Amino acid sequence: MRVLVTGGAGYIGSHTCKELARSGHEPVVYDNLSTGRRELARWGAFVHGDILDTQRLRTAMRRERVEAVIHFAAKAYVGESVINPEKYFRNNVGGTQSLLDAMRGEDVRDIVVSGTCAVYGTPERMPIDESTPASPINPYGESKLFMERMLAAYGRAYGTHFTSLRYFNAAGCDADGETGEWHDPETHLIPRVLMAAAGRIEALEIFGDDYPTPDGTCIRDYVHVRDLAKAHIAAVERLQKGGGNSILNLGAGRGFSVREIVRAAEEVTGRPVPHVFRPRREGDPAELVADSGLAGEVLGWRAHHSSIEEILRTAWAWEQRRGRIS
Repeated sequence: MRVLVTGGAGYIGSHTCKELARSGHEPVVYDNLSTGRRELARWGAFVHGDILDTQRLRTAMRRERVEAVIHFAAKAYVGESVINPEKYFRNNVGGTQSLLDAMRGEDVRDIVVSGTCAVYGTPERMPIDESTPASPINPYGESKLFMERMLAAYGRAYGTHFTSLRYFNAAGCDADGETGEWHDPETHLIPRVLMAAAGRIEALEIFGDDYPTPDGTCIRDYVHVRDLAKAHIAAVERLQKGGGNSILNLGAGRGFSVREIVRAAEEVTGRPVPHVFRPRREGDPAELVADSGLAGEVLGWRAHHSSIEEILRTAWAWEQRRGRIS
């Protein structure tokens, strides 16, 4: 199967391209490299293009004989979305519409999209399953929820087949060291924990130590990026076989607090992680943990690589490979 992967030069996209190639499929990376890295587009053909350029998308689909799409290309910084919502609706919503219109024009019907747990906002019960009401609290989450609604509308009107994968905290890196997490600036917790351990930042900032959790810090569900990549492949293969539309959570099903991540990182690296506490950030829920049982039923998926030790070990090895550890 020839699969167009938008955002395929990014963190999750590049891991998915590797898994596609490993599974015998042919990825075609479509990326404008605004945040992606050309050196991470190592599997399959590469097309430099913007998701808002519908005609370029159509040309790429036709030339590369694309049979299905996996869609990662989107803006994904919660804080930035609050300051600049126009950017998020234009790229995430407008870009998805551009992609869907290109698919219609080239008669490509199957798409798997990168969703997010941010659509749930601050849910009252844990773990979170797909019956939890969607109530996003920032423009990023709102844009992703609107993407899902657009997919459903295109499905009803035009016969588009879709799966949206609402994943929790993506983490870890390729075990072979061929691709990994590479953001500038880096805002995700685990890379910043490792940056503190490596001495690349003076101290990790922990936002809030007074949450209603056992140790006062936020709890999150971390899922290894390879597990996420495998879920995308299972989803697109299912659509190609005639499977129905679905919205599925992806998580490891266990939460770790920020303090627990710091302690685990100290064990994995053998180094201290200097840290300082700051006031809470507005809108940060105390706890987010997934119930991914439906993904198991629909896709036969479960998180095989998402122990916190494997996540930290592969992320630390990636930093070492890049020469970012003294």
